Amino acid sequence: MGVLRSTQSMEAEVEEMRAALLLGPGPGAWRSSGGGAAAAKTAAGAEEGAAEPRAVCVTGGISFLGLAVVDRLLRHGYTVRLALETQEDLDKLREMEMFSENGRDGVWTVMANVMDPESLHRAFDGCVGVFHTSSLVDPGGISGYTKHMATLEVKAAEQVVEACVRTESVRKCVFTSSLLACVWRQDSPHHRRFPTTIDESCWSDETFCRDNKLWFALGKTMAEKAAWRAARGRDLKLVTVCPALVTGPGFRRRNSTPSIAYLKGAHAMLAAGLLATADVERVAEAHVRVYEAMSGTAGGRYICYDHVVRRAEEFAELERQLGLRPRATAPPRGDAVPSFELCNRKLARLVSSRRRCTHDAYLPVAYD
Repeated sequence: MGVLRSTQSMEAEVEEMRAALLLGPGPGAWRSSGGGAAAAKTAAGAEEGAAEPRAVCVTGGISFLGLAVVDRLLRHGYTVRLALETQEDLDKLREMEMFSENGRDGVWTVMANVMDPESLHRAFDGCVGVFHTSSLVDPGGISGYTKHMATLEVKAAEQVVEACVRTESVRKCVFTSSLLACVWRQDSPHHRRFPTTIDESCWSDETFCRDNKLWFALGKTMAEKAAWRAARGRDLKLVTVCPALVTGPGFRRRNSTPSIAYLKGAHAMLAAGLLATADVERVAEAHVRVYEAMSGTAGGRYICYDHVVRRAEEFAELERQLGLRPRATAPPRGDAVPSFELCNRKLARLVSSRRRCTHDAYLPVAYD
């Protein structure tokens, strides 16, 4: 589903997307494989049931995070099949002129609806891995996300994992969740000397999210749980990445709707020490590193953030960047101990071990 935009906004967005993708190395051309199964198999260069070792599919590849993941995969030498949901998405790519001789090599497009298992199967066929980065957006909601969208998010997660299981070539899936699937809970620790750690073992309380109308958090929590249920006991290795609020150059224009949805309840997160951000390039790099480590011991969930917002002034600047009117809020007391402390040690250890044991050329990534 898309969001209506003005022509001027669309043109600016296309320019940013074009600039981001043209940063990558190597000449080549974007190729469209259409929507048919035969075309999809040709695009991956594989026969039925076979796959190229470095062929992967990315859902939501036209999104702010999706494009960054595609770019990182190309830099790591992967062949990427870009699953597009609408004609509008395909038109955006065409407006970017990425099909010309000056485009990027190694990227193919295919139409696939996350609610249509057959189209997903065709899109995934011939790929070894799938990156599910797409997120449903409701243009009718002020925050960009409604209770109904949370239900649809769960359905989409189930369909994607089922399609991965059904597709013989697919062995691994990286599922993009959210830090919001970890942080919301009924009981807040009081009168504790040290904050409670929030890590990959923590899940947001669905009842709390419903009672407080935190629909984006509810959708991410339910969808991730649905993905784990669908993958349990199946011939598919699944990991989930739970990023904080994804920011970066142009995020107001290209990621404003999910960002606004993410920030519902932000004042409570700020006071509790749970409001964090993650640069889109670092989140994309984390996706690729986790995927590559899945051939070894990597598994489960990975929290991803690079900055915890601790001051009211920082939060006000974040609202300003998103075009929101800052609301008056009392700054956290300087001597106050936050109720919670975020922990991304699991991802940091994985990144550190990958640096020690590989000769691949990785871009530098900083983690707290």
